[in-house]
Amino acid sequence: MLIQACVNGARDVEEHHRLSAHEHVVATDAARAVAAGAGSIHVHAKDADGRDSLDAGDMTRWLTAVRAACRGIPVGVTTGAWAASSVEARLAAIEGWTELPDFASVNWHEDGAEEVAELLLSRGVGVEAGVWNLDGAEAWSRSPSRDDCLRVLIELPDLDVAMVRDRADDLIARIRSSNEKVPLLLHGEGRSTWVAFDLAVEHGLDSRIGLEDCLTLPDGSVASGNAAMVRAAMARVPVR
Repeated sequence: MLIQACVNGARDVEEHHRLSAHEHVVATDAARAVAAGAGSIHVHAKDADGRDSLDAGDMTRWLTAVRAACRGIPVGVTTGAWAASSVEARLAAIEGWTELPDFASVNWHEDGAEEVAELLLSRGVGVEAGVWNLDGAEAWSRSPSRDDCLRVLIELPDLDVAMVRDRADDLIARIRSSNEKVPLLLHGEGRSTWVAFDLAVEHGLDSRIGLEDCLTLPDGSVASGNAAMVRAAMARVPVR
């Protein structure tokens, strides 16, 4: 089971002391998460003001720092629509990247998902297809890039815990009906986070954990950092 550490996300840096606009601070915490058992890193590059950025210079700074701290570990980034002013701006930014990530997430419910995915693939960057709902799953199922994706991220928003299993099962079934072999990574946000992680373990799927998705451990206490969350996740995976 792959446990991916999602180390910062689009959160305001004031939300947790391990979040920062400085790449070396986050890179150090990412290294601690790898030491705790994470097998890959998902990071959001930031500009000097701490906002998500797709700018080539920011991407180079952040990827270089994380790779130096987490040698040999695959590192992925976001291509979220909020990080650029338009689809055209996103494409131009990605075209300008000089330091390429190992993979990048593409949210299939966003405008321009097809174009972003095609550009990433043409540059040799793996694509994680982000699917939040059945509309996104349907769009991905019709995509010319569908079978070229590295994996599908089944992403569950902040839901009442009683709703998480049904939402996850619906999305898993829809993805599997289109492609039985594509690797799936199931994860949640907020209240869904730890329930979704346990469901991923139950289904034999990959998952992710970290300060992007929630700030708390399973007992509700605030996590000291990404490493603490990865350790808590590892403890929930049965030893085989």
